[in-house]
Amino acid sequence: MERRIRKHREGFPHGETRIAGRDALGFDFSIRKLRAGERIEERSADESAWVLMSGEASVSFGGGVHAVRRASLFDEPPTTLSLGPGTALSIESLGESEWAVARTNNERSFEPRLFLPEQVQNELRGKGLAQNACTRTVRLVFDLDVHSASKLVVGEVINLPGRWSSYPPHHHPQPELYHYRFTAPQGYGHAELGEQVFKVRSYDTLTIMGGETHAQVAAPGYGMYYLWIIRHFDGQPYRGFTFTPEHEWLLDPDQQGWRPKDGDA
Repeated sequence: MERRIRKHREGFPHGETRIAGRDALGFDFSIRKLRAGERIEERSADESAWVLMSGEASVSFGGGVHAVRRASLFDEPPTTLSLGPGTALSIESLGESEWAVARTNNERSFEPRLFLPEQVQNELRGKGLAQNACTRTVRLVFDLDVHSASKLVVGEVINLPGRWSSYPPHHHPQPELYHYRFTAPQGYGHAELGEQVFKVRSYDTLTIMGGETHAQVAAPGYGMYYLWIIRHFDGQPYRGFTFTPEHEWLLDPDQQGWRPKDGDA
C-alpha cells in the first residue's frame, strides 16, 4: 500500500525532495523549496517541467528573464516552465517559493517554453451530469496538441468539496501521478485505484499504474487540488482516456441517477 502513496504530511523541507521515480512512471517527480533570496542553477540532460506551486521568483532561461508569482493553488492557474534537454535554468526566489518538478529522458531538443496563467484555461467538467456530483475545474497546461516536442502532459484539477473528479472512473495505458493539496490542514479525500481506496491528504502523492481505473472524491467542506502528470509512451502518446463501461451512462445528461422521493432527506 505504501509504495502506491507517498506521504509527506508535514510538508516539505528546504531543498529538493525526491518523491517518485521513472521506473514506475517514466519520469522523476520531486518538490523543490527555495528560501527568500536563494538562487539555484541547473542544466539537466533530461527534459524538465517546473510548476510553480507558491511564491514569487525571477526565472532565467533561453536568454530571457521572467518574473513569476502564485498566491493560491485554488484560485490561480499555474505558471509552468518546460525545458528541453540541456537547457540552462536559473531561479532566484524573491520570497519563499515551492516548485513541483518532473524530469524525463527526451532525445529531442526543443526551445524552452513558459506557460503563463492567462494561457491556461479553467475548464468546468461534469456540470449537468449526475446531479452535479462530479463538477470540477480542469486546467490543462500542455499535452501533445499544445506542446508536441515534450514527452510530458501536465495539468491540474480543482475538486469541489464533497464532489468527485476523474469521474466516471477511467483508465489509459500510460502511468500517471497525482500530487494533492487541500484548502485546510485537516482536509482529506479518497482516491480509488481499481478496487483499492486510499485516504489522501495534503502533500500526498499517488502513483497510478497504466490501465488502472481511477477516480477521486473530496470530503465535504474541503477543496482538493491535485497536480497530474503523464509521460507519453514512445510510439504511443497519451491521447485521452477510456471510461469504465458500466458507469458511462452517467455521461448522459438525461440520466441523472436515483433521487429521493419528495420530502425525503
